[in-house]
Amino acid sequence: MGKLSVILFVLFLFALSLFSFANHGVVTVAVPFGPVYEIQKFALILFSIAIGAFIAFIFFAIRDTKKFIDNWQYQKKQRQEIKVQELYGKALNALLAKNEEAAREALEDILREEPDHIDTLLRLGDIASLDDDFQKANSHYQRARELEPKRIETLFALERLMEKAGRWSEALRYLDEALDLDDANLTAMYRKREILEKQGRWDDVVSLQKAILKHEHSEKDKKREQQNLIGFEYEYGRHSIENNQLEKAEKAFKSILRTDRDFIPATLGIAEVLLQKGESEEAINVLEKSYESTASKIVLARLEDLLISLGEPSRLIRIYRAGISRSPNDPVTKFFLGKLFYRLEMIDDAFDMLSGIDTGGASYPELHMLMGNLTLRKQQLERAVAEFKKAADIKTAFRLPYCCSHCGYRADDWSGRCPDCRNWSTYQFNLDGTCKR
Repeated sequence: MGKLSVILFVLFLFALSLFSFANHGVVTVAVPFGPVYEIQKFALILFSIAIGAFIAFIFFAIRDTKKFIDNWQYQKKQRQEIKVQELYGKALNALLAKNEEAAREALEDILREEPDHIDTLLRLGDIASLDDDFQKANSHYQRARELEPKRIETLFALERLMEKAGRWSEALRYLDEALDLDDANLTAMYRKREILEKQGRWDDVVSLQKAILKHEHSEKDKKREQQNLIGFEYEYGRHSIENNQLEKAEKAFKSILRTDRDFIPATLGIAEVLLQKGESEEAINVLEKSYESTASKIVLARLEDLLISLGEPSRLIRIYRAGISRSPNDPVTKFFLGKLFYRLEMIDDAFDMLSGIDTGGASYPELHMLMGNLTLRKQQLERAVAEFKKAADIKTAFRLPYCCSHCGYRADDWSGRCPDCRNWSTYQFNLDGTCKR
């Protein structure tokens, strides 16, 4: 390539020589607003070529210099990015190892290399939040937000910080901003729902839950959130009762039963509303119909309390006998009827009913406790002692504990929602004492 250039250059000089021999004349050149010069044509050509070559040299020098600087800056940036990646990986490994101090040092080294590294600012904010240094955490998060205002991860970090600090309104504001950017973001909806639950804003929870149900993807998730919607509507109904808004409560409970007629807490809720409105007979009818269709022992127990309080034990006995005729092998209904006979001082009837219960080999502590009292009343001391021994682990007689069918949580008082697993309508009577949690 070098030889070709030399040959071309020699040929160019030869052509100029021939051109100079053929052009001996001069050219008059007038400088604007200046003197006039006479220059040989050949000299003018050489001068023009020299000027053009100089301009080309300057152009290529600038281009090559710029290329050199750009390449140098690119290599510097590449080295910086590699260093930042190594430091960030080191910081993440330290965080996974619960070594926050080492992670903080690596992250601070990153900021010295790249002050606007958003992920680093977020991780430093997380570490400060773990140390309960809310001011420093907020400073890091806000800096990250200034660099990229529409980054949802930053809004979630700020929401978590506000929630940890107990600043619910600000936490909700950041979640609303996230939903403004992405109105189908289920994570933001779940977090907002959790805060609204804590605040007892059940009307807002129900509205939000409908949006969650709309945006769920799989059928499994939709089914789960449909059950949650029913539960939140029940909480709204309970809240309405507590605020003496009986019409709203009744409407909510009826809406639930149209969706799920076996949702026992809603049935009990309607009965409570009717009782508060003075419509006791209607409340009894609601409970009786529910028991006939669901065979729920929870409904049966509430019906028993209500009819006893109204002085109608004979009606209750009729209901129990009807239940036993439908399910002759159901030990729980027989136990309830026997317990009722005991409450009514119908000792022989109680003894006959409870003695005829076939437990199928299972141990029922409450049954043994009742039988111990009955045999004691009948002066059958040895049998009474035997029954009491079987029920020795029960301290309170005639009170059946409740058990969550979902998680096994044990409770002495009924609740529409299990406080442990947070599922609704899962309480059942723990007659056999297997629920020990």
